[in-house]
Amino acid sequence: MDIVLYTIFLTTTVMLILVPGPAAITIAGQGASNSSKKAFMGVLGVASADVIFFALSSTGIASLILTSSLLFSVIKWFGVAYLLYLGFTALFGKAGAIKVSVKSKEMSRKKLFSQGILVQLANPKALMYFSALLPQFIDPSAPIFLQMVIMGTTCLIADIVVYSLFSRLGEKLAKQQLKAWMVTAINKVAGITLVSVGISMASLEYGK
Repeated sequence: MDIVLYTIFLTTTVMLILVPGPAAITIAGQGASNSSKKAFMGVLGVASADVIFFALSSTGIASLILTSSLLFSVIKWFGVAYLLYLGFTALFGKAGAIKVSVKSKEMSRKKLFSQGILVQLANPKALMYFSALLPQFIDPSAPIFLQMVIMGTTCLIADIVVYSLFSRLGEKLAKQQLKAWMVTAINKVAGITLVSVGISMASLEYGK
């Protein structure tokens, strides 16, 4: 794989992951409530979801899904429902889906992993991202499989590194012993963000 092309791919991938989204907010919340070490299971959950999306895209299955109105709708509305659930729970739930307090109840590693993989699988834009991204960096004259392995491994490592930073950030915020109203405010902002993403996803039209 051409080094210049790979550098552009790596930079693009990292920048897109760094943009705060539902997965980043969720992982930061896990780090705040469970410590960044334990929240690594959530990071692996998000990374696993992206591995699935990458596999679908690289084998051409993603193209079939994206050309099917029914399948696209199923994925889209699943994503909308789950993101709205997380958002409204953060806004109105007593415990809040996004926790930034060290006093919050910890979750099991299995639940952390499940939450991570679900919040990422609930975002069909991630599937479209891989479908649109991969073809731009493939050199038809070079071995396709090797290129896919390189890009897939790069995405996996980038996911683990960046989302681990988010979990560490959440842990640091929690250790500052924020006052109750600040914790509530952060949960509200996180909830509004998740609801906004869900609403935006609901307005996404098939084929657009």
